[in-house]
Amino acid sequence: MAMICLPFLAMADGGMWLPLLLNKNEKDMQAKGMRITAKDIYDANNASLKDAVMLFGTGCTGEFVSNEGLLFTNHHCGYSYIVSNSTVEHDYLTNGFIAKTKQEELPCPGLTITLLKYMEDVTDRVLEGVTSNMTEKAREELVSKNIEKIKAQATKGTHYTAIIKPIYYGNQYMMYVNEVFRDVRLVGAPPSNIGKFGGDTDNWMWPRHTGDFSMFRVYANKNNEPADYSKDNVPYTPKKFMKISLKDKQEGDFTFVFGYPGTTRQFLTSHAVDDVQNYEDPIRIKLRTEVLNVYNQAMNESPAKRLRYASNVASIANGWKKWQGEVKGLKYLKAIDRKLSFEKDYQPIINEFEKVYADNRPYKLKEIYLGEAVLSSQFMKQARQVLNLISLSRSESVTEEQVELASEQLLASLQKYYANDFASQKVVDSTIFVHTLSICYTDFAKTCLDYAYIKDRVERSYNGNEKLYLAYLFNNSFLTNPSKAEKILKNYNRKDYKKLMKDCAIEFLSPIWGRYVNNDIDVLEANNAKLDSLYRLYVKQIMEKETDRDFYPDANLTLRVTYGNVSSFKPRDGVKYKHYTTLDGIMEKENPDIYDYVVVDKLKELYRTKDYAPYGNDKGEMPVAFIASNHTTGGNSGSPVMDADGNLIGINFDRNWEGTMSDILYDKDLCRNISLDIRYCLFIIDKLLDAKNVINELEIIK
Repeated sequence: MAMICLPFLAMADGGMWLPLLLNKNEKDMQAKGMRITAKDIYDANNASLKDAVMLFGTGCTGEFVSNEGLLFTNHHCGYSYIVSNSTVEHDYLTNGFIAKTKQEELPCPGLTITLLKYMEDVTDRVLEGVTSNMTEKAREELVSKNIEKIKAQATKGTHYTAIIKPIYYGNQYMMYVNEVFRDVRLVGAPPSNIGKFGGDTDNWMWPRHTGDFSMFRVYANKNNEPADYSKDNVPYTPKKFMKISLKDKQEGDFTFVFGYPGTTRQFLTSHAVDDVQNYEDPIRIKLRTEVLNVYNQAMNESPAKRLRYASNVASIANGWKKWQGEVKGLKYLKAIDRKLSFEKDYQPIINEFEKVYADNRPYKLKEIYLGEAVLSSQFMKQARQVLNLISLSRSESVTEEQVELASEQLLASLQKYYANDFASQKVVDSTIFVHTLSICYTDFAKTCLDYAYIKDRVERSYNGNEKLYLAYLFNNSFLTNPSKAEKILKNYNRKDYKKLMKDCAIEFLSPIWGRYVNNDIDVLEANNAKLDSLYRLYVKQIMEKETDRDFYPDANLTLRVTYGNVSSFKPRDGVKYKHYTTLDGIMEKENPDIYDYVVVDKLKELYRTKDYAPYGNDKGEMPVAFIASNHTTGGNSGSPVMDADGNLIGINFDRNWEGTMSDILYDKDLCRNISLDIRYCLFIIDKLLDAKNVINELEIIK
């Protein structure tokens, strides 16, 4: 199948463009102020900026800033690795960390860095043999077979890996050949009162004053190739690293972001937007509000609890806040009405979409309640593992050794659950379990046939009070009794599964999970297959009809370029936000009684003495963050933000709350990406962390 060719007469606002095809955007980028070429950004055969950009872990971006493998990313991207290296005695999350020598850098097991070697359009090869009269299943099987063959050919005789991903819903396929590094070490991070200043309150908001950065280093073997962690490994030498500019950012300055955006859904129909706006997001928001309230109350009780739950809260709160802005933005832009108006020209296929979405909605809602309510507590997550052990125990194809291993893993997981003050952990977990399941019961389960047995139990035995029933489950399960759990699992025999099945928590979860695994997943997958097929046809129809429009492929966690300009914005009537913030704003927000707004003493001293050189701006201010009209999304966290000459000027870390609907509908007047000004990053490294060793590694343009 031939590649879909789109006209590039005038670039549309927004968009996440393929680096391989960036030459088509070059004139537009240069017209907006860029002074380098598309080849400077992406060149498969020569060193280019793409060699300085990496996928950090499995969902963030990072950038090399020295020829010794030093990289910058966001504090929240490195968060779990900062936490895992912290203890109460050495609390690097709270107090910050800096390695003054390479020997002091801390290993981060499990963290990988993925570097793109090259990308290639493999559409014709992937779709070889595909015909229009094939069933969707037959098509998928042939495509998968072709993909595996192409990947094997691309990586044969190398240490590279390859992935092939569809774009435009399978109308086109791109291959990405990568090099994956497995020895990555923590170099430094600011105190959390800097790296997470403003906490969940400021998350997704502008004006912003968060010093959201952390530093890591990639190590390789002596051949500069990926290797497992070893003391013999040496700092990796990248083909390219970024120069850093200290120049002021002015309104209208050209910027571009290079990174790994996760997911956008620009082609969604009105039915899908309706589901997101009026069903899915509101349910998730309501349930996560309950969970966050419980965690936040516990975290305020002691530093140990704050450290224990910090990572959980960070991951839960991020989506919670984003969905609120997304709903608000979709309503403000009248997204459903705009979609309906556009769809009038595609009514036959839109009618087919309507039926599939209507059929899928109840199953999708069940899946959301399962993830956000039923399995929101650690208690139920452990119960889910018990169900897995029961399933293995009952299967004749599973060996005794496999059953024994599964029981040992479950016991180890439970012991971790019990460790570190289980009495207080029980209070937190039981509250989450009871509160979220109570909402699930009242708002959904009470009228859902799949939950009829719960309704019967509540009304028969607990006078309609579901909270009493849920509290009974928590307090009487062996899962919340360490001695009972050890007695059952210590010398587990596969026949003991019958004892597990009699546990009240397992009796509760088993039919819910069983229905999901044995029925709902199949329905959801079948409906998603229908939707994929419909979207493939729909997008093709749109592109064939809308020849005067420019379409970028939806983000799919592969390397993309997005560009725009430093730009203020007006979020609502009578309000205009300027394009940057300063250290003055941190001091204005300071509140010693609220953890998220505590300002560390040394930063206050630096503010008092105005010791900003050489990082302050021309007005004598210490810049902290800035906004621009680059179209970003999740995955762009940690992405380099560059100027017209390709120099690093910031680290992308967020979007403005009013623009979080940009995954579905981008609006140039409302959508802004929020970036840490690289000067504030360097200021903290130099003046607060006193890490001259890091500063000396960098190539800084003054």
